[in-house]
Formats: sequence, structure tokens, C-alpha cells
Amino acid sequence: MKYGAVALVSLFVGVGIGSSDGSADNTGKATVGVKAAPSPTVTVTETATAADPKPAPTVTKTVTAKPKKTHKSGPAASFSGEGEYLVGEDIKAGTYKTAGPDDEWGCYWERAKDASGEFGSIIANNNLDGPGRVTLNSGEYFKTNRCQEWKLVG
Repeated sequence: MKYGAVALVSLFVGVGIGSSDGSADNTGKATVGVKAAPSPTVTVTETATAADPKPAPTVTKTVTAKPKKTHKSGPAASFSGEGEYLVGEDIKAGTYKTAGPDDEWGCYWERAKDASGEFGSIIANNNLDGPGRVTLNSGEYFKTNRCQEWKLVG
């Protein structure tokens, strides 16, 4: 701050000296042909220093991610052509179709009243050499082997 005051005082003194055009002196006589010397320019540079330099604090902002809305989980509307599924729990009830066998051995499907694997539990079954459809009811078991994906169509 003291440098600013010194600069301001020096500026006023310089302006006072520079404004004198030499037309009058202390005796009241006019001076002819005398030009005033250029006034000095004062430049003050002040560097700011902190008393206790410390790095700026790190600010961490915690954001809670909101999960995207998903469809209500439940039975699938399409499924692999290999496995055993409980209709109404693993897969939806309805009519499904497949493009047919996954290999040269053909596609086998089976509707069953339980998961016992007994011959008496089979409601219906078929071996497909091409595309096929089957209607599945809730509570039944559906077994499929060597088939392409089954997709709900109705």
C-alpha cells in the first residue's frame, strides 16, 4: 500500500513540474525560448505474496447414480432351444415357434405335467425336421433339445 502512495505523490509532483511552461519565474520576468525538460515517469511494480502459501483445498463432490428404469422381471418371451423350463415362472405361457433343428439330428420338444422325467408325465412331444410351433400353458414343464431359439408369437 505504501508503494501506491509514493507513486501517487510522485505523479502529482511530476505533473506540477511538467505543467510549468517557463513563461514566468520567481522575479516575475518572462523567459523566452526555454523549454521545460520532460518529466520523469514513475512505474511501481508490486508482487503480492501470501504470508503462508498453501495449495487450494481439493473439493470432492459425491453424486449418487440413479438406476435406469428396467422392465419388470418375469418370465422370458424367448429362450434357448436347449433346456427345461417351467411355464409361467421361467418362460411366459403362450404359443412359441422355432426355426427348427440346431443340427442334423433334429429338434425335440416335450410338454410335461411335472419335472419327474417319467414317461407318464409327458403331455405332448415331437421331433422336428423343420420349423415348428407349440402352445404352452402355465404350470407345465417344457423341455427342448437341439432346437434353435424359441420365440413367443401369440
